[in-house]
Amino acid sequence: MQTIFEKLDQQISLSAEESQLIHSVQSICKNIIEPNASRFDESGEFPWENIRAINELGLNAMFVPEEYGGAPLSYTSYLYCVREISKACASTGIIWATNFHGMKPIIDFGTDDQKLKFLPRIAEGGIGSLAITEPQAGSDATGMRLSFTPDGDDIIVNGNKIFISNGDVADLYLLFGKWSEIPGSKESISAMIFEKGTPGFSVLGLEKKMGHHAASTASISFDHCRVPRSNLLCQPGDGLKILLSSLNKSRPSVAAHALGIARAAFDDGVNYINERQQSGRKIIDFQGIQFQLADLASELYLCENLLWSLGKSVDNGAKNYGTEASILKYRATDAAMRITNEVVGLLGGYGYCQDYRAERLMRDAKITQIWEGTNQIHRQLVGRHFYRK
Repeated sequence: MQTIFEKLDQQISLSAEESQLIHSVQSICKNIIEPNASRFDESGEFPWENIRAINELGLNAMFVPEEYGGAPLSYTSYLYCVREISKACASTGIIWATNFHGMKPIIDFGTDDQKLKFLPRIAEGGIGSLAITEPQAGSDATGMRLSFTPDGDDIIVNGNKIFISNGDVADLYLLFGKWSEIPGSKESISAMIFEKGTPGFSVLGLEKKMGHHAASTASISFDHCRVPRSNLLCQPGDGLKILLSSLNKSRPSVAAHALGIARAAFDDGVNYINERQQSGRKIIDFQGIQFQLADLASELYLCENLLWSLGKSVDNGAKNYGTEASILKYRATDAAMRITNEVVGLLGGYGYCQDYRAERLMRDAKITQIWEGTNQIHRQLVGRHFYRK
């Protein structure tokens, strides 16, 4: 008998080409990415083996226009891939998803010359990064201090960024800073494409994190980096609209990432309680366990429904979906934390041991409540939606 989640997956609207790609992604997840997950988590090594497998499928091409070397597919299929890869290995999932988070604004806002220069590098398997956060600027990005100073045909970049996913390995960075000649904390925010190898750029260090051990999170520095003005995205001061557009598309992606972690944990919990016995009965035979399982299943099912609904809405041309993205982000990531936590409990002492992946999934789930705007911020954004002007 099919589970409700198998039925839900079959209801997702995908083309034949997209379904074939998903099948290929599931194959490398089963044969390469998932078997490597524990080893990379333990060692903390960047999972180049997994990234090579992803690139052999040409997976970056799915969000790059055809004229720039891509083979574009739907946003829904992208979210599906994020969930599947993250289910197999959360670290690999966020590494790959960050390519989209960082590079999609070039597709949406870049000039033809910028797209021609940068997008083929991503379509061929290049790694992207989104550089926003600073020591004084977390959820409130208007507090950033990194500066862009015009100097003839160039821009001089000075400042630091922290907590940057792919920060030490990226080929291209979507970098946000303040335009020196524009006053105002919001009005001065600008964005540029920053290239690997630019003199003055350095990696200050990598964070030692609770989870996502194989996904590098770097502190990076810009010391009088000289960047061609042609790398500026839109005009000086246009950064905030670019930033908000980027986050609106990346937040459903973070939800898909969290739901991949949650689905992996839920499956592990179901398998365990169907096999493990106490007092001569399977654990799942106990009514209290059935109630607990029902609550976790319903929460996961509702969140996945919202994910696919929003993905379809974006594919149909929706533009104003920031509130829906916030609802999805905080509900899905809260669900991931709850589900992984309770699955650790269902497994008892085994859940607390590294021989079972439940403890890793719980560690990996926590950050999803924090990055791309904390869940407290998202609740505030949703609440503000109902202000009457």
